Amino acid sequence: MRFSTFIALTALFIPACAYGAIYSLSDEVYGPGFYSFFEWEAIEDPTHGRVTYVDKPTSIHQNLTYATSDTFILRTDFKTVLDPNGPGRNSVRIRSKKTYTSHVAVFDVRHIPQGCGTWPAIWETLEANWPNGGEIDIMEGVNDQGTNQATLHTSPDCLMPTSRTMAGTPTYDTCDVTLNFNAGCGVKFPTASSFGPAFNTNGGGWYAMERSQTYFKIWFWSRNDCDVPSDVAHARSFVNPDAWGTPTAYFPNTFCDFSTHFDPQNIIINLTLCGDWAGSTYSQGTGCPLTCVDHVNYNASAFTDAYFDFASIR
Repeated sequence: MRFSTFIALTALFIPACAYGAIYSLSDEVYGPGFYSFFEWEAIEDPTHGRVTYVDKPTSIHQNLTYATSDTFILRTDFKTVLDPNGPGRNSVRIRSKKTYTSHVAVFDVRHIPQGCGTWPAIWETLEANWPNGGEIDIMEGVNDQGTNQATLHTSPDCLMPTSRTMAGTPTYDTCDVTLNFNAGCGVKFPTASSFGPAFNTNGGGWYAMERSQTYFKIWFWSRNDCDVPSDVAHARSFVNPDAWGTPTAYFPNTFCDFSTHFDPQNIIINLTLCGDWAGSTYSQGTGCPLTCVDHVNYNASAFTDAYFDFASIR
């Protein structure tokens, strides 16, 4: 996640070959399977958000996470008025028990958290070695502002070429967390439906990421797009990213040694509120009331739509 270390359902694939490969299904996570695939991180928010991350029993008891046969919900509390001198709004942060190197991850998501003050993210990192082990943000944004942004965060000496073949628009070329207030080397997605209320109005969609030894590629397809690859839309047991067309975000190793900048990584899904990014840009939102922290403290019902609805992860 920006300024720190970082549903629909997602899919993970391990490649048959290292490069330009067909990837075969290694893990398929849906419904109650989220409870065994992930561990709950009841930790202090590294991004200084106005949240309290709760453990698994608490998240279940308070309906902050719940599952049906084909749905997993992860949300923040939307009922409690907070004491401004007390703990933050209860929310959830989960981390996969497994780590991954070369792989494809496909996240089938029906709804992502929306609203002023929200900062949802789907990302990969190895927290114990952040930032030296790298970070890749697959889905991230704040305050319903703009479109999705995919970003790499690394230790020094990792750069992206200014000119790359991708549909998105680059932000900074340097991925170094010590520069630009840890903005990383981001790519803004071109379509409104990739994030926020527009994503949800369209019934969500798919985020997919391929990590190889020589590049990271990230794609997004809205639910009703006519060009969704059949192996993504129909959850095939094999996928071929080479047939998916131009990626939305492309991060090659041209000026970045991936072998030294990226460790095996966990998948992390979390929802924070305010904090380093959403808090610092809160006033740039349209019609967001009060200050970010006051909004979180006093407007509990404003977070009714602050939830992930995952169909699967593969």
